[in-house]
Amino acid sequence: MMLELANEIIEGKRITREDDLSIFLNCDLEELCQGADKIREHFMGNRVDLCSIINGRSGRCPEDCKYCAQSAHHHTSCEVYDFLEEETILDACKLNEAEGVTRFSIVTSGKALTGEEFEKAIHAYETMHRQCNIELCASMGFLTLEQFQRLKEAGVTSYHHNIETSKRNFPNICTTHTYEQKMETLKKVKEAGLYVCSGGIIGMGETWEDKLDMAISLAEAGADSIPINALMPIKGTPLENQEILTEPEILRTIAFFRYINPTAEIRLAAGRALLSNDGELAFRSGASATITGNMLTTAACATIRSDKKMLKDMGRTTE
Repeated sequence: MMLELANEIIEGKRITREDDLSIFLNCDLEELCQGADKIREHFMGNRVDLCSIINGRSGRCPEDCKYCAQSAHHHTSCEVYDFLEEETILDACKLNEAEGVTRFSIVTSGKALTGEEFEKAIHAYETMHRQCNIELCASMGFLTLEQFQRLKEAGVTSYHHNIETSKRNFPNICTTHTYEQKMETLKKVKEAGLYVCSGGIIGMGETWEDKLDMAISLAEAGADSIPINALMPIKGTPLENQEILTEPEILRTIAFFRYINPTAEIRLAAGRALLSNDGELAFRSGASATITGNMLTTAACATIRSDKKMLKDMGRTTE
């Protein structure tokens, strides 16, 4: 049944809220993953998109997201620093480019990057755009349309802004901003002509219906890239004792995200450590992209190289 549905999606069918979504929860997992991989191969081919990030500003975030180590509401061992020097960011970008990463992003803590620090970010992007040949992404919170337009002018092509979970579950995860604000931001990203990278975190106590709702919402928002994070509970956060997801639960989620978002990059993000062989089965279950590396360290190069080797052994390419 799921392979038949996969063929229908390849031929143009799209899953909507009006469809019986319970099929994704009750079907055989192996068949679901096979169908998802068939959809992935048809729409995305065998190329895997690799992206890497640098934490451009860390800690002291006024938002109360229950999963996050950088929230000022929680008591974690999170590193705290202001916006990085441009030289540090540029070096990280060049390192990732040299290792064959597709795109590079500055990620900052806080509700929004503003003022002098936003100007520093713009200058850093302009420099990277001149000196590097790598796609540039940003993740800086709730920006204005004008800020998105300035990022695009500086060479940024995509913007990352997760919706985190379903509309129903969102107030259980964060109370300092709303789901509606998240969706409005995605509209502004689209309006500015940027590629939309938006996903969420699974394993925060949500139901399967919440996971399905998030997948549908991202399809409705026209997300181009969907990072799927599996919660890795952090000591000092309200979710520190949350039960960790199993690999079959993660694979089922990745697979139905591919059915519901057939032409988007389904991107592995946090939680790859919960998957066997760094997520090989996930790449056979609909995933077509991943976050790789580990900031500006020798471990980053090792991670990127091991990812590329695994993917090559699978018959995938990162070029």
